Order: sequence, then structure tokens, then C-alpha cells
Amino acid sequence: MAHWTHIAHFEAEDGKKYFASIKSESDVARLSGLSVTGFSSFLDLVENGEGYPVTIKQVLAPVPYNGDIICIGLNYRKHAEEANVRLQLTVPLDPVMWYKPRRALRGPGQVVIPKVAADNFPDFEVFHTGVLLSHLMFEVMLTVRQGELVIVTSKDALNVSIEDAPGYILGYTVGNDLTARGYQDPKRGGQQFTRCKAFDGFAPLGPVLANAQSFGDTAGKRIVTKVNGKVFQDSYCDLINDAATLVSFLSQGTTLPAGSMIMTGSPPGIGYFSNPQYQLRDGDVVSVEIGGIGTLLNTMVFE
Repeated sequence: MAHWTHIAHFEAEDGKKYFASIKSESDVARLSGLSVTGFSSFLDLVENGEGYPVTIKQVLAPVPYNGDIICIGLNYRKHAEEANVRLQLTVPLDPVMWYKPRRALRGPGQVVIPKVAADNFPDFEVFHTGVLLSHLMFEVMLTVRQGELVIVTSKDALNVSIEDAPGYILGYTVGNDLTARGYQDPKRGGQQFTRCKAFDGFAPLGPVLANAQSFGDTAGKRIVTKVNGKVFQDSYCDLINDAATLVSFLSQGTTLPAGSMIMTGSPPGIGYFSNPQYQLRDGDVVSVEIGGIGTLLNTMVFE
């Protein structure tokens, strides 16, 4: 079985999709146009199947199987603290979780923000207290970004213990939990999480998948989120519920499919909690970097 540290998933110049082992950090930073040995499936890559000389055209989300997209909330201590101060949200005993549909999945590059997400509530803004202020005619600026560490699982998991959970983690990648905050208005959606986060393209991942064993302990890794070069989030991956705990919890009584993508939560500093608030605009470039993985770059394109 072939050893790998980082894997890319991509469309090549020949129009076909491949997986490839990326061996250096410099190559991770310049995937587009890179000449690599491509494999038709992840299984072919790890089992030394037939490879083909190809050139990367478009980088895709680096996931080998069609698993679920699961999001975790209030999982960073400092973010939980700011959420408690601003929204009176306290950390519950079990992890806060919700799903994103598969159609939300994207890779690096452009993310088209649907019009319904971009310009919802054009006449009023949702304040942290949940009070609505009417007749504030502002430009379509209700979409926010949250850089996150993402777990990708290696095999189906059911009723897995915390001790055994690391054996179900294939690797880690970088994610951006895009959110249309207007749909969390308590009068409109009861502060629910799914609708505001489930739009097409609202789960970009990439640029590569880092091998779990090579990546090591997540606690020492740093995550930095920037918009147009300005730093909004800069934090260690200080998770309340670590990767093993999340895999174990999510597998209790419910099969967690191979290739499931678990977005582990946002560090402090989301645009919604900034002063002044910052919501994404058409053309904004969002970068999320995690040491040991690379930088996920996405450009927002409003419909």
C-alpha cells in the first residue's frame, strides 16, 4: 500500500477527474498547472494501481468517498465565550451539530452565492440580541465566512468508542462554513442553523487532504482566516470536543459513512461578531490557512 502525506482531487486538462499524491508544501501552494501522476480513484492511488501523467486544471474538494457533510457549532472555547456574550448561547453537554447537503460541497476557486442568500432581508439587519431594525437599506452583505478544520473519515463508523475513533479518521482538510445570517433571524427561522448554511456551494473544502498520522495532534495547529488579505481569525485549533470525541459521538446509533466531512467548528472572530460587523461582498477573496494542510482560497461571486 502506497504511503501518502497529502492528496489532491482534481480535474485534469483531459477533462477527467483524478487523485494524486502531493509530496511537498511548495506543490500544495501551486496545484493548478502542476504535472502529476493521476489515479482514477483513491483506491488505485493507495494500492499502487495504474497511474497516468496528467496536468491539474481545476482543484476539487479532496474527499475520496461520498460521505455526509456534518457541521459542529460552539466547539472553540473563545468562540463559545463570544457567542455567550453576544447571543446568550451556552455550550451544551453534547456537541451542537447540523448537516449540509452534498450540493453545498465545493473546492478552491469561485463560489457562486445564490441571490436568495446574497440579498435576503435587504431592508433590515439582525442584531445580536435578535431585535430587528427596519428600513436600513444596505447592500447585499449578509453572507459570512468561518474557517474550520475538517475531519474526513476513512470507513463506515457505527457505535465507535473514543479510544477506537482515531482508526476511522483518514485525514484533515480546510473548510469554509459559509452562512447567510439573515436566515437565523429568530422570527423567520427560529435561529436554526441548516437553512442559512445549506445553499449550493456553501461548503468549500481544500486544497488537499492531509494524512491523519502525518498531520498529528490538531491542538498545536494554527488556523488563520483572511478576507482580501485582512486577518479576521487567528487561533490554535482549541477544540472543546476533539476529533476522536466527535467521530465517536456522531457514530452512536447512526452510521457515519466513509468519507464523511466533519467541520469541527469556528474559532473566534467571525464577521458577525466583529465591530463593526463584516459581511462578505461580491468579489471578496477568502483565504483559510491551517499549518500542515495548506490554504483554501475562494472568491465570492454574487448572482
